[in-house]
Amino acid sequence: MAQVLGVLSTPGGTVAAVESLKQAGFDNLEVYSPVPSHAIEHALGKGPSWVRLWTLIGGLTGVATGYLMTIWMAYDSGVVIGGKPFASIPAYTIIAFELTILFGGVLTVLGLMAHGLLRTARRDPVYRPSFSNDEFGCLVRCHSDQIPRVQELLQGAGSMEVRVVEG
Repeated sequence: MAQVLGVLSTPGGTVAAVESLKQAGFDNLEVYSPVPSHAIEHALGKGPSWVRLWTLIGGLTGVATGYLMTIWMAYDSGVVIGGKPFASIPAYTIIAFELTILFGGVLTVLGLMAHGLLRTARRDPVYRPSFSNDEFGCLVRCHSDQIPRVQELLQGAGSMEVRVVEG
């Protein structure tokens, strides 16, 4: 599998390159950008982040833990005060809410680390420091017989530099 890297100067050119590559049937793309761009994300067709699933799991775990813990402690103590029932749900809602926020926040951070930091811990050999400054990179993984077509599409989108990279 070959890799072709196109270096672009504008987000609009990067979007044009991604769209033309997608229309030509190249789906194995990676874009390096110095700034977040919704237009580039939309052109890539990436779905929403999986981190929000971590947040949902943390929140549901927190609310379940909050209610179960307080009800269990009330039944375990066995002290009836003022004729109230053991499981007084309205009183336990505050604790459940707090644990929802706590568990949701902790699992969000863990999800960010799992999907962000651990993924970027391995340094990509085609990454250039200028991709964090003022240039955009579009990396296309394709078969070696498709290299001329990919180079043509990247140059047509306004790439400053197009090269085949090792990887």
